[in-house]
Amino acid sequence: MLINTGYVFSSISLDLGFTLRCGLKTAALRTLRLKLPPLQLVGVIMTTISWDDFEKIEIRVGTVLSAEPFPEARNPAYKLTVDFGPLGIKQTSAQITMRYDPAQLYGRQVLAVTNFGPRKIAGFKSEVLVLGAVPGEGDVVLLNVDEKVENGTRIF
Repeated sequence: MLINTGYVFSSISLDLGFTLRCGLKTAALRTLRLKLPPLQLVGVIMTTISWDDFEKIEIRVGTVLSAEPFPEARNPAYKLTVDFGPLGIKQTSAQITMRYDPAQLYGRQVLAVTNFGPRKIAGFKSEVLVLGAVPGEGDVVLLNVDEKVENGTRIF
C-alpha cells in the first residue's frame, strides 16, 4: 500500500519476497523497481536557494517571557515577548491560539527568524517570526530544541 505523503520519489524499491505463478511459468519476484520523476512536492512550487542565501537567514533560540491575547489581530493570535540573549528582548505576534494558552508559553524555548525587518500587525510592532509546523488550517505546532540551550543560539 502506498501512502500519499505529498512527496514524489525518484525511485522506489520494494522487497516483495513472493513467487508469481502465471500459467506454467513460475518466477520468483524479489524486488520491484519503479522509476518516477525527480523529487518534488506535489502541488507546491519550491524555489531553490543557494547556500549563501540560507546563511543569511538568522534562526535563533529564545525564551518566551510573556504571552497575552491579541484581540486586535485579524486572526486569533498572541503577543509574545521573547528573550534572545545577546540579541535582546524582542516582541512578536503568533497565531498559535489553537494549541497553546498564554500560561503554557511562559519559559518555553522557541525558534524564530530574527533578521527580518520589523512589521506592523494591527498597530503592533512585530520584530521576529516565531517558527512552527502547520499540520492544518489555523493549527500551528511550535518548533523548539530537544534540550535547553542559551538564548540567542543560532540554528543551522
